[in-house]
Amino acid sequence: MRDLQHVAIIMDGNGRWAKERGLNRLRGHYAGVESLIEIVRTSSDLGIKYLTVYAFSTENWKRPLEEISGLFKLLISFVARELENLVQNNVKVGILGERSVLPEDVNRSIDKALESTKNCTGLSFNIALNYGGRAEILRAAKKFAAQCAQGEADAENFSENDFSKLMYTADIPDPDLIIRTGGERRLSNFLTWQSAYSELYVTDIYWPDFSPE
Repeated sequence: MRDLQHVAIIMDGNGRWAKERGLNRLRGHYAGVESLIEIVRTSSDLGIKYLTVYAFSTENWKRPLEEISGLFKLLISFVARELENLVQNNVKVGILGERSVLPEDVNRSIDKALESTKNCTGLSFNIALNYGGRAEILRAAKKFAAQCAQGEADAENFSENDFSKLMYTADIPDPDLIIRTGGERRLSNFLTWQSAYSELYVTDIYWPDFSPE
């Protein structure tokens, strides 16, 4: 397999995994976190430089309130449980998405993770949280329009590379490989701009059963 610099993952199938076992959806999300911990460790061991995971999309706000609340509590507990290990393994945490609407306790947890790992130089572990690819492009377009209005940008000489620098992923190379678990064959508004030339791999395996192997 060729060297992979950036791997992105759509972690799908937690709910179906739980349903098949007669469990509620949150139990599936908890099981999914265990898989995530293993995949982060494996990515670091393999020498992958960037790992980006789709944790919570802009569309996920349509889910039941109990599930949304549970997902955010799960994120907080993940940071509390794994932050020391991330630092010890030289993993730098990044967030892609609009944070202003996230609960205060979630943002506090995120800030702690970002601050604690800011000097790590190994794997860059990026969590797409309240993220949508179209929303990201729209955000970048608004930034560009504002720059033009202020005389800071020239539309005639503006390139794709210039536009990429306005994305959440400004300092991250486009993904070489996008993995989707759970069998659905679509990107679901994930890294819409960045995925133009990414290789895609879809597996029917649900995310909680997705192993390092």
